[in-house]
Amino acid sequence: MSQFRAEMSAMQWFDLGDVAALEETIYPDDAWSEATWWAELAGRPRRQYVIARSGDEARAPVAGYAGIDINVDNADVMTIAVAPQQRCTGLGSMLLTRMHDVALEAGASAMLLEVRADNSAALALYARHGYDQITTRVGYYDNGQVDAIVMRRALTGAGGSHA
Repeated sequence: MSQFRAEMSAMQWFDLGDVAALEETIYPDDAWSEATWWAELAGRPRRQYVIARSGDEARAPVAGYAGIDINVDNADVMTIAVAPQQRCTGLGSMLLTRMHDVALEAGASAMLLEVRADNSAALALYARHGYDQITTRVGYYDNGQVDAIVMRRALTGAGGSHA
């Protein structure tokens, strides 16, 4: 796996067109609309989102994004997505690590997420980052066809390295 170089920054309103377009590419059947993204950004400071651009130019293409909802001691991963052409580059890991750092800075001691049971790449990413399965939501996705795996990990120290 080659290490992808990207510029990461807090998601801003002017990024939403690019983010919504990438969302449509990644999740054509259930993409968040640009209006939903506006509502997510309006949820600050509880909701925190970052984007990664594939270069250091301000208008370089959006390569990925991630966001969390911070609720006192816990942070829930709302989304993490990587452009198809940037997968297997380490960008997903970089985004997740950034979310760990943001959660720690906000005082969270644990991260929670749910992931489709059929998303082997995401399950492997979360396992590499120390997440453990805590429960299964049977039939949660696709009108009862796909389970959701709920995972958790404790956060400590810089980079969200786990205990």
